Amino acid sequence: LANQAMAYFATGKAPGRLGNAHPVVVPYQVFPAKDGFVIIACGNDTQFVKLCDALGAPEIGRDPKHKTNADRVVNRETLIPSLCAVTETLTRAEILARLDKVNVPAGPINNLDDVFADPQVIHRKMQLALPSDAAPNGTIPGVRTPVKIGGEAMANPRPSPRLGEHTAEILREIGEA
Repeated sequence: LANQAMAYFATGKAPGRLGNAHPVVVPYQVFPAKDGFVIIACGNDTQFVKLCDALGAPEIGRDPKHKTNADRVVNRETLIPSLCAVTETLTRAEILARLDKVNVPAGPINNLDDVFADPQVIHRKMQLALPSDAAPNGTIPGVRTPVKIGGEAMANPRPSPRLGEHTAEILREIGEA
């Protein structure tokens, strides 16, 4: 809420909802694609022109109403639907490849299938299969924290306990058994 809070502090007025959009940088938000969503983050006027050219809509980038970021903020309500009309005709991969070529920051909005198929997630061994007698296949799935300390992955080698699994042990320790 840093941006929204500062706007509130500066004006005394609570800003309206913008969803995933940035309040003072346009475009900097999620856009639809044929097969999902991407986030595009244009941090300056040059990137905006490159974005529009790469998407095949140079007329949007050269429209005087979109010349500066301040212009784009004022005209957000007409600009964003125009960009969405273009992005929704392309796949995520097409958008990301085009924007990568012109150095416009963008990334996919992944569903869980995408996340766990991601080469980096696989390489970092983020998905766990913890041994458990309680599971029909002998393992309980889990996700480990991405944090490593001293090169060591932070993951408990055991799954969460089953209800009552440690009751007798705990009662013995506290002298109740």
